[in-house]
Amino acid sequence: MSIFTSGRETRARRWFAGGGSARRRRERDARLGLRLTLASGALFLVLVPFALLLVLVETSYGPLHRLDEDTAATLHSYALEHPGWVSFLRLWTDVFGPGTWRIVVGAAAVWLVYKRAPRLAAWAVTTITVGGLLGLALKVVVARARPHLPNPVDLAPGASFPSGHTLNATLGVGIVLLLVMPLLTHRQRVTAWIAGAVIVLGVACTRVALGVHWVSDVAAGLVLGVAVVAATAAAFEAWRRDIGRRPAVPHREGVEPEAMQDISTKGSAHGHRH
Repeated sequence: MSIFTSGRETRARRWFAGGGSARRRRERDARLGLRLTLASGALFLVLVPFALLLVLVETSYGPLHRLDEDTAATLHSYALEHPGWVSFLRLWTDVFGPGTWRIVVGAAAVWLVYKRAPRLAAWAVTTITVGGLLGLALKVVVARARPHLPNPVDLAPGASFPSGHTLNATLGVGIVLLLVMPLLTHRQRVTAWIAGAVIVLGVACTRVALGVHWVSDVAAGLVLGVAVVAATAAAFEAWRRDIGRRPAVPHREGVEPEAMQDISTKGSAHGHRH
């Protein structure tokens, strides 16, 4: 009897263990579904201002049109009277232009692949590529004319909405910050986010002050850039949690904290293995 009883007990334990494992999988799937829903909701809220801007631009909404026109005229008058200021604006917009961020992100991706963090490299390249292509597509679809000002201090080709410089600066800054977050202390993280905001807002201001974009153009570029970075970071975080990694808060810990921690502590001889 003891043999049969022992066998039944063993089968019962296996059944309960299997049931417990199934319950844990269902709970994990439910949590993942909730996180994806929350991430999608957050992305939707970020995209709402962009969609609103697009509608207001397309319908030539009066108050927004006047804001664009008045700001352009005021900043243009100031630029005509201060050539030194114009030189500074051009330097800032060139240093932090789209080409710079493509080079920076590309170099970071190559370094990450060398350090055996290919998924992190793929996230960075995908984010700046998708965001840039989306911006170009919107320019073609909206086809908004750039400001026409007397005695322009600068010129730019192509359509105006959204601002490509502002979009790419937002993408580049967001990618770089989310890559380096695991390597920084709390105080350094705060400083880094402030510095990043200054760079992006500085680029946005230069585009309007140089008379090549409207205020609504740079606002749209900023919002769209934030939305793209948030979407790809949320997707990466969902993948991390789906494979059983601990939850992370991207704006504090980066998109893959374990990869950057391994890179910083082990060096190229070990790297991050997947």
